[in-house]
Amino acid sequence: MSEDFIVSLLAAAITMGTPLLYAALGEVICERSGIINLGVEGMMLIGACVGFIAGNSFGSPWAGVAAAVVAGALLALIHAFLTVTLRANQVVSGLAVTLFGTGLSGYLGQDYVGQPAGAVFGKIALPVLSDIPVIGSILFKQDALVYISYFLVPLAAWYFYKTRSGLFLRAMGENPAAVDAAGINVFRLRYLYIIVGGALAGVAGAYLSLAYAPSWLENMTAGRGWIAVALVIFALWDPWRAMAGSYLFGGIDALGFNLQVLGLPVSGFILNMLPYIFTVLVLVLVLKRRGGRSAAPQALGLPYDREER
Repeated sequence: MSEDFIVSLLAAAITMGTPLLYAALGEVICERSGIINLGVEGMMLIGACVGFIAGNSFGSPWAGVAAAVVAGALLALIHAFLTVTLRANQVVSGLAVTLFGTGLSGYLGQDYVGQPAGAVFGKIALPVLSDIPVIGSILFKQDALVYISYFLVPLAAWYFYKTRSGLFLRAMGENPAAVDAAGINVFRLRYLYIIVGGALAGVAGAYLSLAYAPSWLENMTAGRGWIAVALVIFALWDPWRAMAGSYLFGGIDALGFNLQVLGLPVSGFILNMLPYIFTVLVLVLVLKRRGGRSAAPQALGLPYDREER
């Protein structure tokens, strides 16, 4: 393989991994608070649809991102109400949100199917940094949402591990009763982190319709929300690992695309399956390495009832 091919492949891995990164980072935040959110796929879809419509209507991709943030947050609010206030089963609630988001995005976007985006995020070569050999072409000739993701990951890691609020967040996922006993409102904070996770899933969807493939198509997320949920397990609920995993999965996706471009005698259906096959293999390997146990927060998926302390 030539150096140009490898550089273009790695640059594509960053681009293709960015929607996974936003979604996975939001899911890490949500699950660290003790709530499973299987509604990521639906939130990404509604973010992609609403982001596309708003971007076209206002002629600005940033308007699309803002609308996607609100749309993702509103769906997350539904999930928060069901799981935190009503203490409904978190898996069932997440699946319901995904089905609702899928149907709603299809309804709202039915008049926009196949239309190109009127406002998109273009590539921006950062001065000086983009001139660095190899690394510059891979990391610093991307779009604005990619650059923002570069800052979000260290910000999330700093918040998790270096702040008092981050300590409470991690503690909520392990022992919410202890956090409650310390005078912290567990319910309010869980609402907050679920909504933040949904907002980031909305941004992930907007990235697909405004940057990655500027258009709107029904079900255009193509299962990326589920990959993001699996990535959280692969990342052991850590922002830096989520970033590495997102780019790794993005690279697998990019590899399949590039192999098709090269005209290799491999079925396109097989190549399109690569990211999903890789997802299953990674989950099996991670769990096998840990003896069948995950590093999930102890209270993940368990509804908290103050009366049961």
